[in-house]
Amino acid sequence: MTPSSDPTAAGLRLVRNLQEILGAGNVLTGSRQTKRYRTGFRFGSGDALAVAKPSSLRELWHVVNACARARAIVIMQAANTGLTGGSTPDGDDYDRDVVIVSTVRMGGIRPIRDGRQVVCLPGSTLFQLEDMLAPMGREPHSRIGSSCIGASVLGGVCNNSGGALIQRGPAFTQMTLFARIGDDGVVDLVNHLGIDLGDDPEMILKTIETGAYDEADIVDDEERTCSDHDYQNHVRDVDAETPARFNNDPRRLFEAAGSGGHVVVFAVRLDTFPHDEEIAEFYLGTNDPAELSAFRRQVLQHFRSLPVEGEYIHSSAFALTERYGKDTFLAIRHLGAKRLPGLFALKGRFDALVACVPFLPDNLSDRIMQGVADLFPPHLPRRLYEYHERFEHHLILRMSGEGIAEARELLGRSFPTSNGDYFECTPDEGAKAFLHRFAVAGASIRFRALHRDQISDIVALDVALRRNDEDWAEKLPPELVAKVVGVSYCAHFFCHVFHRDYLLKPGCDPVAFENAMWALLDERRAEYPAEHNVGHLYQAKPALVRHYRELDPTNSLNPGIGRTSKNADWN
Repeated sequence: MTPSSDPTAAGLRLVRNLQEILGAGNVLTGSRQTKRYRTGFRFGSGDALAVAKPSSLRELWHVVNACARARAIVIMQAANTGLTGGSTPDGDDYDRDVVIVSTVRMGGIRPIRDGRQVVCLPGSTLFQLEDMLAPMGREPHSRIGSSCIGASVLGGVCNNSGGALIQRGPAFTQMTLFARIGDDGVVDLVNHLGIDLGDDPEMILKTIETGAYDEADIVDDEERTCSDHDYQNHVRDVDAETPARFNNDPRRLFEAAGSGGHVVVFAVRLDTFPHDEEIAEFYLGTNDPAELSAFRRQVLQHFRSLPVEGEYIHSSAFALTERYGKDTFLAIRHLGAKRLPGLFALKGRFDALVACVPFLPDNLSDRIMQGVADLFPPHLPRRLYEYHERFEHHLILRMSGEGIAEARELLGRSFPTSNGDYFECTPDEGAKAFLHRFAVAGASIRFRALHRDQISDIVALDVALRRNDEDWAEKLPPELVAKVVGVSYCAHFFCHVFHRDYLLKPGCDPVAFENAMWALLDERRAEYPAEHNVGHLYQAKPALVRHYRELDPTNSLNPGIGRTSKNADWN
């Protein structure tokens, strides 16, 4: 049903029930009120009966049960930062009422095992986790990526996202507290956190939320892990015929991990990692992709200490981001990354207000932010601009500990060449280089907002190439080159995960272009998506569909993702 149409009698009863549980102010029903929850950060939008905003795990439990009794669809949503529309409705062709449940009011992080692990609640973000661990000399399982500003910890686990940190791999755990809806429509709470919390669901949720448990209640289960312990060996296998990581990978589908919203997750237990005391960053440039391939192979096969991060940026992405990602860069640089979620929420409210005024453009906030950014002088270090002028391919390398000496030795004997060179960054250069890479994804979105007359749309692909694929630099066939205004390429280079944006010429069909690209990727035995999850863009492959159906036999939780059925009982 649409939020602007008259709800059914059953829908009205459900809304009243939700209002009794949460209070009327925390149940949104108007189309204007719900728009920013119903619209994806980059892709996707649809209709919903209501948006529910619980503030506690017990409220969330009651909301889910109310929706299950009403046979309504529940779409769990955290920060709504996904790129494939996986936490928003998709269209208006659902066979039941849709309720979006926002988790942002249910934050909370508790360190356990002397900070070697943490228990995170639904609204916790990577920013918060990083801040909480810093005084303890520890770091999270993941670091904020190039697109997910304000990304939630639980969203990362449910989507198997992340992986920029080469030594740690994607967000993954086998120890979670979650609810599933059985084939009888009854909600069941499953405690696999490895913490003794009793048997009563209300008490379990109260205890985990208040932290009213101690170390004696915590069990270390040898058969369950709180991160991917084998990832380093996996990514080092540069001769493997398969990608290092991708969302349809059966080895990382376990209960809530990779669930894509087909369970309701109340808490996750995750490993943390020691803070790197000594860091050095290097900037490589080349016009010959083979040089970066050879460097990657040497590092992964022979270094005792893997890089912390290794981020690739193509000259196309460098140029686009230098202009259209400048405000993101400046905001983080001068205000701090933790301020961004609030700023984006403010932008969302401003856009909703502007939408009520017919003569104002929908993209007014983007125009204002871009105009302000353009007033500032060039913001990148001089040597980055010089390398942009000289080289097509750029690699930003962060090393720690004994890996620093290994990198200096290999780079010193590998460069300069006739096609490439490198320099060791100052702390300021390194910080700004990685921050520039961070802003890449948002730059394409900004370009589209400001130049809708120049492009028909963006096709964004999230691709995992085979670990042994040396021919990673894309060469589009002429018939597809003719359809693009420009491209933007970046990557988590050592695991061969590439993010490729195509800015299509006016009149070009994005769906046809995307299907043509998928056919080319299939020929190369690449996997997609790599880390953004299938959402409503990609086709879920059989292993992922089986995982969804086993978790959610009535198809009541986030139905339709992976281009699966939206109907009850998967009919």
